[in-house]
Amino acid sequence: MSEAASIRSTAARRATPPAPPPALLPSLAPLLHEWLPRQRWFAGKGRPVTGFSLVAATELLPARGGSGAGAPGAPGLLHLLVSVQQPAGPTHGPPAPPVADCYQLLLGVRSALPPRLAPALIGHVQEGPLAGLTVYDALLDPRLAGLLLERLRNTGAPGALRFERDPSVEIPPGLTPRPLGAEQSNSSLVYGDSFILKVFRRVSPGSNPDLELPLALAHKGCDRVPAPVAWYEADNADDPYEPYTLGVLQPFLRGSEDGWQRALRALAVGNDFTADAQALGRATAEVHTALAVALPTVTLRRQQTELLAAAMTERLDAAAQAVPSLVPYVPALRTAFDAFAARGRAGRAWPAQRVHGDLHLGQTLRAPGGEWSVIDFEGEPSRPLTERRRPQPVVRDVAGMLRSFDYAARSHQPWNAEWATRCREAFCAGYAFASGTDPREEPELLRAYETDKAVYEVLYEARHRPDWLPVPLAAIHRLASSTSPPLGSPRHSSPSPATDRTPGPTP
Repeated sequence: MSEAASIRSTAARRATPPAPPPALLPSLAPLLHEWLPRQRWFAGKGRPVTGFSLVAATELLPARGGSGAGAPGAPGLLHLLVSVQQPAGPTHGPPAPPVADCYQLLLGVRSALPPRLAPALIGHVQEGPLAGLTVYDALLDPRLAGLLLERLRNTGAPGALRFERDPSVEIPPGLTPRPLGAEQSNSSLVYGDSFILKVFRRVSPGSNPDLELPLALAHKGCDRVPAPVAWYEADNADDPYEPYTLGVLQPFLRGSEDGWQRALRALAVGNDFTADAQALGRATAEVHTALAVALPTVTLRRQQTELLAAAMTERLDAAAQAVPSLVPYVPALRTAFDAFAARGRAGRAWPAQRVHGDLHLGQTLRAPGGEWSVIDFEGEPSRPLTERRRPQPVVRDVAGMLRSFDYAARSHQPWNAEWATRCREAFCAGYAFASGTDPREEPELLRAYETDKAVYEVLYEARHRPDWLPVPLAAIHRLASSTSPPLGSPRHSSPSPATDRTPGPTP
């Protein structure tokens, strides 16, 4: 039995944790109603919150009573999984059912909040079991963030939670925590420049790929991805074998450069980036090769290809309804998906496997010695977890990175189209060298995935960063105008973009 399977088997036999006080969530609801929509990681912005329900509650540090807990200045720590109900987004058919997303909340509880923690304030509780106390974001409190690390160091299963770790890796006590402010869909803490803890905010039942895939790669000896050192999950009352992944602790790659920032610096001073792009192609291919060995692969034949193409077309039509500037391009863009489906009908089959799912320059780190690492295997957070865990052609990751080079080039003034083209070619060459398979030799597949990515970007930018909308629209114009192979093909050269975190769907 694998390590993950053994853990889940143990979870299935665990006793049900005690129920939280029934008045707890109603007493917190007025505060959460105001605080949650203001958080960067809250996915339901623009839609009213219509209700809450409690999935699980665990008191990690008592908020009252017992040797000083609850005394002035002494914090408590409360872990909640809360389901947030909201109406569905705009639709053009029958009314859609309400949406319920589950969020992980780590709440600090104090009788009075010190001035240094004022930015973490959620509010003052008026009634219920926490009446008269102040609640706040515990991840901004070094004392409570340190307690979370201690839980990971010592493992165990308090309440509905389960803390696990790799016993072969030493985690020293007393590491000073500091929050990172760059992420959008999650929260991260760095401990003593030695480890980084990613805390997932919106969670779903089932292993998060950001734990599942790095664990699998570590077991196969792939050193391109930082191996998980510790992690924690919550039991799922509906299916004990599909827990909620809540957080992952990994080595912090001190001194490494973010690929997006490194690319921007190269553009700013006029430096060539092709050597880095080629090395990134090799690193990506090595990760894909290891994933294909570590986890099951499948073959996409006619039926699966047609389903993929139909889903891409459906996403295009939905995006065009939301972003009118996309409408004139729709007929031409559909030809990319039609050509992909036609290849499947003609008998072409493609291998599919687990992939990164949201690969771009901002998901890579370059060590001082020049080696590249790939991080953040969560996939596109807006897509369902089941979809993010589905085997896919590796070209999905390739397309994401190719488009990221254009995002970087277009962020520079004047736009350096040739820089992007050289980087895209170098990345494909590096990928081909390490994998033996050149993604440019499958032009219909690459064009379909680039087009699908650009459509995603258009919708993202229109909703979140309208000033960036011209970047993916320029790629849409190119892709709609092109009947030849996509950018990156040996027979065609011209630029394109990529998606989430810094600075948007794609750095």
